[in-house]
Amino acid sequence: MRNDEQHAKTLEPTWPSWPSWPFTGRATELELVRDASAAGRPGIVVTGPAGHGKTRLITEALRGTDHARVTGTPEARHLPLAAFAHLLPDTVPLPRAVRILSGVRTLVVDDAQLLDETSAALVHQLAVQGRTRTIVAAADGVPAPAAVSRLWTGELLPRLALDPLSREDTAQLLAGAGLEPLTVRRLHRVCQGDLRLLRDLVAALAGAGRLAPVPGTGERAWRGPLPLTPAVRERLAPALERSGPGERDTLERLAFAEPLPVPLEELPPHVLEDLEADGLIHVDDQGGVTLAHPLHGAALRAATGRLRARRAARVADAHHAALAAEQRTLVRRMERLDVRPVPTPVGEWRVAEGIPLPPGYAEVRARFARLRGELREAAAWAREGLRETPSDTGCRAELHLSQGRLDDHTDPDDVHAVYAAVRLGAPERAVGRLPAGSVLARHADALARGDGAALDGAAEALAERGFLLYAAEARAQAVRAHRDPRAARRSRTRALALARRCAGARTPALAGLVLGDLTARQQQIVTLAAAGLSNREIAERLTLSVRTVGNHLYSAYTRLGTGDRAALPTLVNAPEGVTV
Repeated sequence: MRNDEQHAKTLEPTWPSWPSWPFTGRATELELVRDASAAGRPGIVVTGPAGHGKTRLITEALRGTDHARVTGTPEARHLPLAAFAHLLPDTVPLPRAVRILSGVRTLVVDDAQLLDETSAALVHQLAVQGRTRTIVAAADGVPAPAAVSRLWTGELLPRLALDPLSREDTAQLLAGAGLEPLTVRRLHRVCQGDLRLLRDLVAALAGAGRLAPVPGTGERAWRGPLPLTPAVRERLAPALERSGPGERDTLERLAFAEPLPVPLEELPPHVLEDLEADGLIHVDDQGGVTLAHPLHGAALRAATGRLRARRAARVADAHHAALAAEQRTLVRRMERLDVRPVPTPVGEWRVAEGIPLPPGYAEVRARFARLRGELREAAAWAREGLRETPSDTGCRAELHLSQGRLDDHTDPDDVHAVYAAVRLGAPERAVGRLPAGSVLARHADALARGDGAALDGAAEALAERGFLLYAAEARAQAVRAHRDPRAARRSRTRALALARRCAGARTPALAGLVLGDLTARQQQIVTLAAAGLSNREIAERLTLSVRTVGNHLYSAYTRLGTGDRAALPTLVNAPEGVTV
């Protein structure tokens, strides 16, 4: 038997300057797997597309526990019991194999879809017998042995279908790479939850010098074409290898039309039906056709000859009207106090390709992101507008406002400038000045009355409309307003969850909220770590062992929802040179 610590090492990136990949997000899923592997439980099956982190999730859930592991491989899937060779004697019959492994308390089965039939039957028999807790990882979209699929279809084990990491969790995962937010957004969109592809792309970009410094930020940005690495090509095979009549032509036309859809009536219907059945295209409700995976367009364009590409490519003017329409949509949504995400493919495509943005569009994008609480992203959009027009006052103002200071609004009549008084804890200054019946007025009224339950309700309404930072602040104010300690704890938990989605936000209402979720000792250690002290320096200052400091930090990371030391100053809002 081998411990999972060995397996975890294979998950770390290989390029020199890259830190260890932290385990990020998945708090609910982590608890489900831990609970399923506890004494008296039968186990669990974790499913999801390849590369979505099933193995890492199980690794974290079982860290420090005694367990055996087997892994299915393509090379050995036709050799009976090949996956169990390190746990069983040679040429052992199935019934004896079941008896031998009945003494194993916990068995982890990775890549179960690749098991040979006899190994799959052994796993199924162990699950039926019930003496061995069976933790199984199986990839979606790949035929699995019937004995494996019957683990969940026959309800022998509960099934956990793993969703892709959210954009916020992906940003946290990449925090140590120093990537600017629009690059993180692009990587999340391109990889669609495939963490192995994400690692491969970042390594390729870094190795090829394709990450350009962003002046004045210490961050790096990816602009321009997609690197066609082996991992990328592997995932592109279904599109690149199409050779049916008209199929490749249709895919190339869609690729060169990006980011705009092609009208359904302009494409051959019999070809579209086949491509849609194979999951290669998407048809929207308005009859527009696009490629289903964001990787495909970039790869098809890169693989097309120069003359054919010139004939197929659209002129830049084709995007101007769509870009203006996106800008009008964003302005209308902000006027209606609704900043829930809306599709903006043209603006994002222009940034990805390195095409300059009109400063007016960039200013609106920055404002929309800022109102959502995405302050680092707001700053990135403002910089895009300033890249070609450094004197633009609108983008310059948004860049300044994205620093999070509530007293920097230049227009005193702006509704959000008035609302800043509520965020600062002085709702009386906003009385009668906010739109009647709006979510902003509801927050002001609840705070003026010191009503914790009403503040929680206002926070829910704000979050529903996309104002995540405002919602976090309302929850934090509810913590102080509640008289019931249990209600206060609930509000703090929800405030923390919202605040973590607003990376980079530091406001008075959120001050002290994160540290309040830690023990006193964890607060000391985290504050010192956020100020830049090493574990050894912290140990010397607090008269602790280095190991104890490390253990406290590990526990604090779990509570704070991060695994990256560089993120602590943002979470803790610690001043430089802090002393405890």
